[in-house]
Amino acid sequence: MNASTQSPAGTSILTNYVTVLKNFADFDGRARRSEYWYFFLVNVLVSISFNVIGMALGGATFIGLLSMLFTLAVLIPSIAVAVRRMHDVGKSGWYALIPVYNLVLACTEGTAGGNEYGANPKK
Repeated sequence: MNASTQSPAGTSILTNYVTVLKNFADFDGRARRSEYWYFFLVNVLVSISFNVIGMALGGATFIGLLSMLFTLAVLIPSIAVAVRRMHDVGKSGWYALIPVYNLVLACTEGTAGGNEYGANPKK
């Protein structure tokens, strides 16, 4: 995958990913759909890569350990960006715990203008 691929907002996938990692403990504010979904995409691709490499090496324990460490490293940023995504659609971050409804909210366009969680991140 080309990390310089541009998102609709004009920022790269890698820039969106790094932005989420920089705001790893920020549960306030709002996150755009692109920020959330690009972070999700990169995490899935990295996890698949670890699994493919692990299977190619015959279930290498070291690769499994790296995969586990990666998963633990992105756990808090994943929760934080999910909460900010819920805020963008005007819902509490607790809605991220509702299995199907959180997917609907994550795909929904954010509230136009400001809401109780902050200013519109598109501006």
